[in-house]
Amino acid sequence: MEQLRGTGVALVTPFKEDGTIDVQALSAIVAHCKKGKVDYLVGLGTTAESVTLSKEEKQTVLDTIVVANNGELPLVVGVGGNHTMAVVNEVKTLDLSDFCAVLSVSPYYNRPTQEGIYQHFKALSQASPLPIIVYNVPGRTGSNMLPATTLRLAKEFNNIVAIKEACGNMVQVFQLLQNKPSDFMVLSGDDLTALPTILAGGDGVISVIGQGLPQEFSEMVRLGLGGNAKEAYRYHYLMQEGMRLIFEEGNPAGIKAILELLSLGSAEVRLPLIAASTGLKKKIGLFMYSVSKILA
Repeated sequence: MEQLRGTGVALVTPFKEDGTIDVQALSAIVAHCKKGKVDYLVGLGTTAESVTLSKEEKQTVLDTIVVANNGELPLVVGVGGNHTMAVVNEVKTLDLSDFCAVLSVSPYYNRPTQEGIYQHFKALSQASPLPIIVYNVPGRTGSNMLPATTLRLAKEFNNIVAIKEACGNMVQVFQLLQNKPSDFMVLSGDDLTALPTILAGGDGVISVIGQGLPQEFSEMVRLGLGGNAKEAYRYHYLMQEGMRLIFEEGNPAGIKAILELLSLGSAEVRLPLIAASTGLKKKIGLFMYSVSKILA
């Protein structure tokens, strides 16, 4: 799955002021990412506010991404939830012909045991026609998929090919990198730990800020994968404050504020999320201005 190596971008779902999906803005964001030379695109992840989208809206998002991409970049689709049978049914019935892999989050809210997490992904593995990237994000799900569980899945199921690891604990990342099968990929799910993960032996990242600064972020990742730590960290430190700011009031409020500054869509989000505050937008604006001055 070399297609998953490098910079993946977890695309937002842009909304108009009336709350409907802004298809034109989503197409523009895809074009921005392609121009910035990211390696692949992820639709309907957490950043897409997928839990607030209807079945019809999800299909609109996917159709828009496919058309805008025009076959240029590999595409990954998010299919996840906390009802195993429903997730299995969705992956069986969804048209996946334009996608190279499925990204699926560990079940949230239910707080299953490690055995429950294992059985959930086992059922998904047996149903999925595509390779699977498992997604561990304890800050959102309420439970941490431990390295032993991830490694068990990696070793027992050939179509579980990668993990998007957003545990926020580099010791846990090191355990995965040290003990994983050679063909299993470790992808950072956290922009701030993307470069350290890559330099420790990881394969890339599924990024949020990467759609706001695709050229700079993907260059950082390429330099890191090439072993050029010093130059890669120059880009990391250039973007570090932005990586922090975009999560200050929750995701995707921050990245949508950046996209609004770039005239790539509004900062609108759906309840229960709230758009970035005026104060945060000001800080993000100053960050983006400082980046543009440095790069000028």
